[in-house]
Amino acid sequence: MAPKRSQISSTTTTGVPPIPSSPTTIHTPASSSPSQPPSKSSSATTTRDVLHDLWSRYTATTPQRTKLLDTFMAFLVVVGALQFVYCVVAGNYPFNAFLSGFSATVGQFVLTASLRIQTNPENEGEFGGTISHERAFADFVLGSVILHFFCVNFIN
Repeated sequence: MAPKRSQISSTTTTGVPPIPSSPTTIHTPASSSPSQPPSKSSSATTTRDVLHDLWSRYTATTPQRTKLLDTFMAFLVVVGALQFVYCVVAGNYPFNAFLSGFSATVGQFVLTASLRIQTNPENEGEFGGTISHERAFADFVLGSVILHFFCVNFIN
């Protein structure tokens, strides 16, 4: 059984006192008090600044090819949402048509995300060697053809 903390000497064998495991002073900003929550305006400003910084870094560092893929993925999300809303509002009488269209949208999104990952310059060497952009695009096209073949056949 380990000795109690009170039984451990306050110095080590070298004669140097141990470093405390917890800080002894806590520094808090002078402008905020612990009893008042932060105001919403400072929270909104912080969120806005973070989003602005995120957007400016994205536009400055992301290659044009990746931005194009991101735009296509956003389009697919909008189309999938519109299909779902139409199904809820107008009904889903040809249910196979809804399932086929929605699964085509989701499947195309997944294939595009895979293409984005494989062609992103930051991911070089992550796939057991380098995959050329042409090979990644050929995989994307082949997967898209197979996906749409199944979706068209599912409509009946």
